[in-house]
Parts: sequence; C-alpha cells; structure tokens
Amino acid sequence: MLDINRRRFLKVVASAGAAVTVSTALGGCSSLVRADNADAVDFTHGVASGDPTTNALMLWTRAVPKASAKPVITVGWEVARDPSFSDIIRSGTATTSARRDYTVKVDVQQLPAGMALYYRFVGNGQYSAIGEGVTLPKQGIDAIRLGVFSCSNYPAGFFNPYHHASQDDTIDFVLHLGDYIYEYGAGGYGYDDAERIGRTFPDNNNKEIISLDDYRRRYALYRTDEGLQALHAAKPFIVVWDDHEITNDTYTDGAQNHQPETEGDFYQRRAAAIQAYYEWMPIRPPQGDASLQIYRSFELGDLANLIMLDTRIIGRDKQLSYADFTDASTGEFDSQGFQAAMQSDRSILGKKQLQWLVNQLAQSNAHWQILGQQLLMARMNFPAAIIGSKDRSTIANKLLNAAQLKQARANGQQLTEQQQRYIDTVTPYNLDAWDGYAMEREVLFQQVKQMGKKIVVLAGDTHNAWHNHLTTHTGEQVGVEFGTSSVSSPGMETYLGLDDATAKKLAQALPTVINDLQYTNLHERGYMVTQISKDAIDNEWRFVDTIKSKDYQLSGTHRAQFRG
Repeated sequence: MLDINRRRFLKVVASAGAAVTVSTALGGCSSLVRADNADAVDFTHGVASGDPTTNALMLWTRAVPKASAKPVITVGWEVARDPSFSDIIRSGTATTSARRDYTVKVDVQQLPAGMALYYRFVGNGQYSAIGEGVTLPKQGIDAIRLGVFSCSNYPAGFFNPYHHASQDDTIDFVLHLGDYIYEYGAGGYGYDDAERIGRTFPDNNNKEIISLDDYRRRYALYRTDEGLQALHAAKPFIVVWDDHEITNDTYTDGAQNHQPETEGDFYQRRAAAIQAYYEWMPIRPPQGDASLQIYRSFELGDLANLIMLDTRIIGRDKQLSYADFTDASTGEFDSQGFQAAMQSDRSILGKKQLQWLVNQLAQSNAHWQILGQQLLMARMNFPAAIIGSKDRSTIANKLLNAAQLKQARANGQQLTEQQQRYIDTVTPYNLDAWDGYAMEREVLFQQVKQMGKKIVVLAGDTHNAWHNHLTTHTGEQVGVEFGTSSVSSPGMETYLGLDDATAKKLAQALPTVINDLQYTNLHERGYMVTQISKDAIDNEWRFVDTIKSKDYQLSGTHRAQFRG
C-alpha cells in the first residue's frame, strides 16, 4: 500500500507527466511532410535518438518558434537509409507547444533490426542537423561497443569527452548513467573557473533550480554545448537519472540538498525535475503512476541483457551518515548503533525493483548480464581512523601510510598490534553508494551466485575511474565493476586538494588499501568504451588532457578485461 506522501507525489507527477507527449509512427512514407506545411522554427538544441529496440527508435528535437508562437506548432520528420535522404523509409509530422517546452519526441516503429539510419526534422524549409541512429540487433552479432558517461557539470568545463566519443565510429550506443545536469546556482559546485572559461549561468538560470522552468532552462543551457550536441546526433542514448537531475543525494522522500522550509515541497520539485527530464531526454515516457519507474532492460542480441536500474528515486531509504552516530560534544562514535543500522534491511532499490531485477537475471538467456546504474557497487572500505579525519588535506598521506603498512605485512614484516588494528578496522568511505546498503547488496550477490550468472556492473557518480571485483561477504567473486570518470565534474583530486603527482601516487596505492579495487584514476576527466563479446568484456577508460578549453586531446587510456 502506498503511504500518503507517495500517493500525494504520484498525483503531482501524473498531472505533470501528461504534458510529455510522444508521436508514435507506424506507417511508411505516405505522410511525407512538405517543408512549407510546417511552422517556421529553429532547431537550436540539436537532435537526439534513444531507447532503441529491435524495431523502434525514439527521435528528439526542440522546435523553437521563430515568430510569436501559435498554441500548437507542427514540424515534419524524416528517416532514411542514407545521409542524402534519397531513400526515405519513414516520415510524418509531430506537434509541440509551450506546454512541453517545444520539445518534440517521435517513437518511430516497424524498423528493421540492427539497421543504421539517418533522421532529421523540418519546419517551413528549415532543416535540423542530421542525426544518425541504429536499432538493436536480434542475433548473430560478434560484439557491441558502448560509450559510457556520467556527471557533466556545465560551469566546471567543456564537455570534451562527449565530443571525443562523437568522432568514434566504432561506438554503437551511448549509456548515460546520470548527473546529466546539476542543480546548483552560480558560485556553487564546480563554478570556480566558470567566468574565466566562459561557462557562467545566464541571469534567468543562475540560482539553484527548483521550478519546472528552472529545470527546463538548465537543460536548454547544457544542450548548447557543441560536444553534447555532436554526441547526441551521432549515437542513440540509453539513459537513467542519478541524483543531480533532481538535487544532491536524493532518496525516495527527500534529499540532502532540499530544504522544505525555504525551497518548498520536495514532491513538487521532484515532479518538475522528472517532467523536464522526460521532455528533454530521448527516452520513452512512462504512463501515469509509472512516471517514477525508469528502470528497464534492453536485449543486445544474444550477447547481453542490459539492465538499467534506479538507485535514487523509486525505492531508496535515506542514506546513513557517520555524523548521526557521533556524539557532537565528545566525538565518541556509536559503533554498535552504526553496525545495527548497517545490518538492517534498508533498501537502495526498493522491494519491487529488486524482485524485478532478480527475475530479469533468472529469465535471461543472454551470455552476459550488464547492470547500468549510478553508484559503485563494490566494497570500498577505508581504515576507520581515516574516515574520521576532519582535515581532508591529511587523508591522502594517511591512505598512503595504510598502503605501506599493508604492503609491509604482505612482505612478511611484523607490525605492531596498533598498526594491525589500524589497517584491519575498516568501514565504507561512501555511505551514499551500495556500501551503505550492504545487506541488500549481499542478497543480490547471493542470487547471482546461485544462478551462476556473469554480471558486469557499469557505474558512474564518483567522478573517478574504477575497476573493482564484486565479492560476497565471504570473498567469493560474482562479477566485475567498471566505473567511469566524469565528463567534467571535479573528482577526488579536488575533494582532497591533490596535485596531479600526488593523485597518481595515491591511485597506485589504493588497490593495496581496498581489497577489491584493481585500478583507479583519481584526477582525469573522461569516459569508458565497453566492448561486449561472447568471449570477454573489454573495457577501456579514455581521458582528456583538459576540459577548460575546447582545444583538447586524449591524454591516456587504460584497459581491463573480464572473462567471467
């Protein structure tokens, strides 16, 4: 049974979601639009495609009226086998209005599986950019390559990783794992260099975004980035939200960065954020109460079942905080209370989504099970004494010291009892991640183990690159995790105040400190390319040398392979 707050939110979001309208296109070319029959518009925010299936693809654009807007405006669209549009296979018209921020979404159906196609929109002789798309394959493919992205912060820098991937013809689809936008205002997170590099917020969108108009304007700003426009035009996207599409550290009934006393009702804010998301992203909008449900799956031929999860909105309990178990006056930590909370049945997915996930894993005959989701799933434990450090500038040296002690012990050196206790008494460094929901993670891992499935988790959120083993509480490996760096959001180097040399040194040492960690990069922005074949999953991290200028180059790569 829904609680009263959830029922109230569903009423809010259902009325908001009604504004997100999709034209469903089934027929052939009989409805080919004449360019002079459509309204005069500008396609200033580019084109996009997404949510591919074996016979359908979502198309997106924004049609900004050139003149005083009619209540409803009409644009045409065309899908062809070739970039010159000499072989048009689908066409039609779609309508939009201010009610949905002049965004246009068309669900083109009855397309051949594994088909490369070209699409464009037209309004009174004005054509949009040409987009490239592809439907999902059915069977018999050797490999699929996914570009994996997360965390793009507009004032922090140019979206060069998007641009770099747009030039790679070998990438088939893009996975975006969330934090596509950020909610902060001018002077907030990531804003330090904004004025110097020309990435400030406009006057009508320079506060923290709360209302529907706020969220719409923020998406519109992000979509002016040339790299993002290029990638959307080049590849179909499969997307899921993280927290910043709403506000920082969102959970089902609230968020760390939402203060009801000054920012109003959380459910109203979340409804506005979700409506803007479905308006601006190339994703099939849900129906009615299912507006909360973004989790879904995609069959990548017989190679993989791609399962996209929601670890933020649909079922997450509020995050634990070390501060909640620390006496403010004495600084004493309530270890017993903390352990009891950690061992409770708190949820990051919610019961319904968890059961759906288990069913997906059980029913799939695909060679690989790929979980596309927001947060690190691996065990990421630091020495507990380091977690309690109030001075961030000391954390790197403490971690380096812990690595030296663990390496010395591994080499046979005798440690003191105090040193042993220091490195063996560990606790999760990030309670917002799966580490804060350890019991539910263990339930999932035990299910995976019993089924004998091969799982690969793709994660974002942290702004740094990670390669982790996924293990049960007894140390049995059930899968592997590849975490992507951010597009532009600052990483661990900023949080800990590290120069590049220290960040590299710490990255080399951390796998000694964290048992399941195999590799990390703590200071460079970039993305991943994940190649799926029957024999192996090959993952490549790619890093750019700068996001502070559009003049960039690839600065390095790292590769890892998983054979299951």
